[in-house]
Amino acid sequence: MARHGGGRGWYGKLVGAALGVTVLAVGASVWTAQAGPVSGSPKATASAAPGGDAKPVDVSIVHASDAGARGVNITIDDGPDPAWTPEVLDILREYGVKATFCVTGIQAQAHPDLVKEVVAAGHRLCNHTVSHDTTMDKKSEAYQSKEILDAERMIIKASGGVRSMYYRAPGGAFTPYSRELAASKGMRPLGWNVDTKDFEQPGADAIVATVQREISNGPTVLFHDAGGDRAQTVEALRRVLPWLKEQGYTFGFPVR
Repeated sequence: MARHGGGRGWYGKLVGAALGVTVLAVGASVWTAQAGPVSGSPKATASAAPGGDAKPVDVSIVHASDAGARGVNITIDDGPDPAWTPEVLDILREYGVKATFCVTGIQAQAHPDLVKEVVAAGHRLCNHTVSHDTTMDKKSEAYQSKEILDAERMIIKASGGVRSMYYRAPGGAFTPYSRELAASKGMRPLGWNVDTKDFEQPGADAIVATVQREISNGPTVLFHDAGGDRAQTVEALRRVLPWLKEQGYTFGFPVR
């Protein structure tokens, strides 16, 4: 099973520093959001998911777009991050694009205002586990459960009552158990078709070229808004979004 490599060490440092806080706060084929808020949470949008009990969804890993054959799903992983998430949100707003933000429990807990901003802008949330452990598929079911369910409690709290509509395993480390657990809680397992490898900081030109070369592989494109300097990602998005529109693509969300 393929793994993302560079740009991941920062999570190990975060987990060590934040694990105690996390425990107190919450209690105990790979490549291949949100409304119903509770009282005091952001206003519901058309892209929102019920805030009550989640209904089970399909356990298969989704890639298709609800925007149809020429639809593209922009997905943003690992945040939110106070330096880069606002810039990403500004670009998405500028081009009228809605995206799916795969957030970690640690980052959601640290930056709840940004989670609420993501929701208020009409984007969807995706559960990306508590600590972004890319070896989750080699761990026990109890560990997988804790990473997913604790993250969801943290995300719901940070968002003001909004649930994740998807689950993306860190580095694609899905297991049959994790997919079934997520799906039973209303989170469709989410894959990707185009890995921009922006976490390796290859340069904005390379990121753009990857999207242009590989978008024919499928609609779901993977970017990151945390885990390091994301200036290249921001610049690439600024160029990729209008290019996709020029090619006749529209933007949607992964189907559920």
